[in-house]
Amino acid sequence: MQAFNISVPNAAVLHVQGGLSMTDDEIGWVFSSYIAAGALVMPMTHWLAGRFGRKRIFLLSLALFALALELCTLATTPLSFVGARIMQGAASGTLAPLSMAILLDELPPLRHGHIGPTWSVTAMLGIVSGPAVGGWLSEYHGWHSIFYLSLPMAVGIFLVVALCLREKSGARVVPFDFFGFAAFSVGIAGLQMLMDRGERLEWFASTEIRVEAIAAALGFYLYIVHAFTRRDHYLNTTVLRDRNFSVATAMYFIYGFVLLPTLALTSPMLEELLGYPADTAGYLTLPRGAALVCALILTWRVPAWLDNRIAVLGGAALSALGTWLMLGYSPAMDSVPVMAAGAVQGAGLGMLLPALSRAAFSTLNPALRSEATVIFNLARLFGSTLGISVVQIFFYANTQSMHLALAKHLRPYGPVAQATGHLAGRQLALFNELVTGQAAIVAVIGQFKLLLVAMLAASPLVFLLRKPRTSH
Repeated sequence: MQAFNISVPNAAVLHVQGGLSMTDDEIGWVFSSYIAAGALVMPMTHWLAGRFGRKRIFLLSLALFALALELCTLATTPLSFVGARIMQGAASGTLAPLSMAILLDELPPLRHGHIGPTWSVTAMLGIVSGPAVGGWLSEYHGWHSIFYLSLPMAVGIFLVVALCLREKSGARVVPFDFFGFAAFSVGIAGLQMLMDRGERLEWFASTEIRVEAIAAALGFYLYIVHAFTRRDHYLNTTVLRDRNFSVATAMYFIYGFVLLPTLALTSPMLEELLGYPADTAGYLTLPRGAALVCALILTWRVPAWLDNRIAVLGGAALSALGTWLMLGYSPAMDSVPVMAAGAVQGAGLGMLLPALSRAAFSTLNPALRSEATVIFNLARLFGSTLGISVVQIFFYANTQSMHLALAKHLRPYGPVAQATGHLAGRQLALFNELVTGQAAIVAVIGQFKLLLVAMLAASPLVFLLRKPRTSH
């Protein structure tokens, strides 16, 4: 449910945009606000559970999540909708780690080995099925229905947990670094706001952007100084001394940069530029999701004795190939190239995610795994939210520049008019609309090129990974 709600608005963005009068550059907030809020709250989960009780925090998070779902359906302005998504994301930040903790506590140790693969497959199924379900619901039942769908699930989970789950006794209240948390949160929030609103406000010509840039720089500066001058601090960076973990986390960040931004680009391209209905645009993401989940399951079943770096390299190659195929998109294509490119990229990402998880923890001290898990997951989440912001920035900037390049001859007495006759106001507007669509297609392909460059830049890092030593 938590993962599903990340991507469920993807194919419904045009319906949401029309219903709330959102501008094109505000659409990215639908995703980035949810992910960023959840990522900031997630590291507090262990302290909250120890201080107030695991069951109590889980039920409170579910209640807030359900309330946020209802607020999303009641929103009438972009600001109120984004505020509801922030609340929903913040509530979801504790749901994932607490769910994992409950599984580990309630299931016998013999079944713990199955939790990781099952957990990963379930989360990916939620993310990859979101666009198809959201597209169908928004097309036939309105965009509000994509949030109503999760309400019965949230209520059902709440009742089961309230009635059946026992509170964990003897929970120890662990200290929490509130100063480090506050500094890091201010840095991330300032950077995210700067990225999301910079294009609209003409960057540093705006006082708001300058304030957000100062907040981001100050927050990160205070956190870095704090991390180097205090032994125990928010996000224990001791784990980064392990080379495998550091390299795998960097790669996880970059591939998180690709995972959700690809979805954020594809569905709007299909609907707004190629004219597909929302349900069809959602269905066209299914081959990508199916390939990702199948590759994920197969990679988890690879024998431990096989060099894990082969899976990382193979996944990186397939992901890059799928993104390269996206550079061939055009307004004249049918749905086959979209499905083929998505399936190849999905298979690559499905190999990469579990392979990088294995690589990250294969040489790490088991005593550090709890802190390492938080940092590792945050890398993917922040990679995704920053990736969405970056592709949005470049998309609108490239669309404007391409439109200027293509439309400079669209004048009443220019070269086009000499070939087709005098261009009156209506004809000129039609030509301008056609040029805008062509410029947007070129800009979308440019963003896929940006994602491909990021993937190619990250791929050589695989050669820095070390094979763990095996005991005989």
